[in-house]
Amino acid sequence: MTELLIQGIYGRMGRVVAQLAAARPDCHVCAGIDCRPGEADGIPVYAGFDALPAPAPGTVLIDFSSPAGAVAAARWGAENGVPCVICSTGLSAQDEAALEQAAGVIPVFRSANMSVGVNVLIELARHAARLLGSDFDIEIIEKHHRNKLDAPSGTALMIADAVNAESGGAYSYTYDRHAVRARRGDRELGISSVRGGGIVGEHEVLFCGPEETVTVAHSAQSRGVFADGAIRAALFLAACAPGYYTMTDLLRKTLL
Repeated sequence: MTELLIQGIYGRMGRVVAQLAAARPDCHVCAGIDCRPGEADGIPVYAGFDALPAPAPGTVLIDFSSPAGAVAAARWGAENGVPCVICSTGLSAQDEAALEQAAGVIPVFRSANMSVGVNVLIELARHAARLLGSDFDIEIIEKHHRNKLDAPSGTALMIADAVNAESGGAYSYTYDRHAVRARRGDRELGISSVRGGGIVGEHEVLFCGPEETVTVAHSAQSRGVFADGAIRAALFLAACAPGYYTMTDLLRKTLL
């Protein structure tokens, strides 16, 4: 059985991860880390890594906290031999470099979106870009709740980067068209953001041809899809050698 250590256990995602893990026979939440010590549904919670007891063999850390918390988690994991699933968003290039450094010592799993379905969408968009080629214009539309701070979403950028990589890096990204009156460029990839209400997360990729449009879309109905993906990643990572892993690695090993 895999022991799970959740950083950010008091948060919305941390709570959902703990709830889903409690219903599974293959994992167990041994502890949480958050802003104050205490308990979360019987799980001991510590205010920091310094207060944690020594991790048991087979422990994997799941991080749903902040960029600084993600870096601290990876460094602690490297020092203690604990694989890390990093789910926090908004990381800088310097933060990402710290994760890659830790991946030289432990397995590190990193994804801006832990939904299995979204990552299947990325694979489909990659294939569509290769098959449809430059005759189709590409637009990405992402929709999230009114409290989301960043735009475009990290997932929209993941999709754009995957499509662009498949196309040999030919595209430049356009986030806002209102300031320029000009026709669309042939190698322009548009990304549009919508913020409103309680939308959990919706992403559409449009391949717009002269006489037809192909749309690949994903809609998350609850945060459970992200928590489920994080747990799947932890179970996958428990059997991995040190290195840097993404949802593509998980999908290609277990689903595709």
